[in-house]
Amino acid sequence: MTFTQFITFLLIGIGLSFDSFAVSVSCGLMRQEIKFKQAIIVAASLAFFQAIFPLIGWYLGSTFNKLIESVDHWIAFGLLAIIGIKMIVEGFKPEGLLKRFNPFDLKVLLGLSVATSIDALVVGLSFGFLDLPILFPVVVIGGVTFIASMLGMLFGKNVPAKRSHQSIILGGIILIAMGIKIIIEHTWF
Repeated sequence: MTFTQFITFLLIGIGLSFDSFAVSVSCGLMRQEIKFKQAIIVAASLAFFQAIFPLIGWYLGSTFNKLIESVDHWIAFGLLAIIGIKMIVEGFKPEGLLKRFNPFDLKVLLGLSVATSIDALVVGLSFGFLDLPILFPVVVIGGVTFIASMLGMLFGKNVPAKRSHQSIILGGIILIAMGIKIIIEHTWF
């Protein structure tokens, strides 16, 4: 693995973790009595799904890689751009759309974990199309998401919800930038 790949995987992990961070901030805002053990369970669930979905996407992408290898970089760019734009749009939604929920309810926790990980599935799909390694990105994405989720719950009591919206926008910008980088690498290098 090259240094450039390392930085790319790290930035993608950071970009993907912003959804989980925002959810975690919301958990901290709504459940100010959250205990450390509860925070670990929420963060572990978010991180597990955020790490396993790229693996599933990578498997699917690498299976179909040969069929689309002449346009794989455009597909990867398109998928990352769509996710990035979706995250930016989400970041501009009004604060009042956030409903009260119990993140410790198993159904709610699984729903949040899956919902915040759909983007990671698509990123894994693009890794498979581009025939990139998957083990390191999976570890990075899971680790970064766990840390971001723990920090989000910790800061949720003190950080205004506006900041969580800004973090989603930043995550979207990072994913779009990674898509542009893929296009540049495959088109000119």
